[in-house]
Amino acid sequence: MKSCISLVFCVAAFSTWASTADAEELIITTIEQEPYTMTKGSGGELEGYCIDLISELSKKLDFKYKVHLVKDNRYGAMDSNGTWNGMIGEILRGEADLAVASLTLTSVREQVVEMTTPFMQTGIGFILHKGVASEESTFSLLSPFSTDMWMSLLIAFLLTGLCIFLVGRISPTEWAQPDAEEHSFTLLHSFWYITGALTLQGAGPHPKALSGRVVSAIWWLFSVVLLACYFAKFNSMLHSNNKHVSVKSFEDLANQDVIDYGTVESGSTMLFFKNSNNPVYRRIYQHMERRKSYVSSIEEGFRRAQEGNFAFIGEAASLDLAVARYCKLTRSEQVIANRAYAIAAPMGSPWIKNLRIGILQLSESGELTYLRDKWWASSCVGADEAHTSEALQPHNLRRLFLLLGLGLGVGLLLALLELLSKACKQAKDSKKSCCSVLTSELNLRFGSGGESAEQDTTDKSKA
Repeated sequence: MKSCISLVFCVAAFSTWASTADAEELIITTIEQEPYTMTKGSGGELEGYCIDLISELSKKLDFKYKVHLVKDNRYGAMDSNGTWNGMIGEILRGEADLAVASLTLTSVREQVVEMTTPFMQTGIGFILHKGVASEESTFSLLSPFSTDMWMSLLIAFLLTGLCIFLVGRISPTEWAQPDAEEHSFTLLHSFWYITGALTLQGAGPHPKALSGRVVSAIWWLFSVVLLACYFAKFNSMLHSNNKHVSVKSFEDLANQDVIDYGTVESGSTMLFFKNSNNPVYRRIYQHMERRKSYVSSIEEGFRRAQEGNFAFIGEAASLDLAVARYCKLTRSEQVIANRAYAIAAPMGSPWIKNLRIGILQLSESGELTYLRDKWWASSCVGADEAHTSEALQPHNLRRLFLLLGLGLGVGLLLALLELLSKACKQAKDSKKSCCSVLTSELNLRFGSGGESAEQDTTDKSKA
């Protein structure tokens, strides 16, 4: 008899467990928005921050779930008839047990559904094109060329000065008698000579040999083209800067009329400006109403900001993603109206308490930070600062640099040929090998012999 009773209790317990297990499969509604929820591949599989968040919570709280996208692609707002749409509407109609998305925690929504502890904190900011928001730099005279360009010019300057010095030493036309004459093209004079060319002024003495004149002519051509590019770019940036304004805050945005701005129509951000008593925020709302500068979606706001002359106002978390994806955008430093994203559930839902604890545990363990870093990782690798797209880069003038390098190489080659020709003539006259005479000449011009000859000439002149 006892065994029969025990068997009945076991069957009843198993039935209760099975029905409970079936009840633990939750229907979750979400909305497609990068990077919270995105469709992966052609199979319709979902991925993103919110999908990973659901997965982590299901492991901690031990529940099964099914996720579907909200039918009307809305977050949830009450219409004129008092009916809720979007994800909030699905929760109220019993079509979903939870709404997991970038759902802003508001007092109006809290009145009709229960919301968990926030899983993400954000606020309201704005993004705009870096070129539009650029400020006048203290070093604006350097702005026509990028940092890489200035470094390339410095290297070209040093190489050309060294080349002039070598040509002056090697060419017998420039230095005919190293043992008796003083060398006119010292290293210091070589750099002074090419500096004079940069200012379009001569700094004698000028080269007499063909090799030296080739190097000088190439450097003068390089300098003229370079200066033309610099002043053309500087003039262009000078005129374009008249259209640029410094915009760092919402007050700066409201006080200018060069850059248009807007936000998503009928969204929580628009309602914030509409209901605000702050005079600056009221002016922003009045501007958007007067210009009808609203956008239909966040993606459209990103697109218009990239096109320039438009600032898109939205929630900072979404704006940070845009800045990470699109290198030409920058976000305002000021963030206002701190707000949070939370999970929504029906009133009296038994899952709210456990979900709140689960979110806190994920936050304390650093899992929420990991998910944020994972899905907000920047793909804007190697992007330069604000002026980079406008400033001239070395690759823009690569042919000019190639021409300069070719001219320097030809000049050095000609100087060596001049010295070789002289050495061969001397070798023929003295019946020595050409190589030995050439080696002797090089030692005389670059060795201690040349230096002692210069010193003797200097001493004689002093005497």
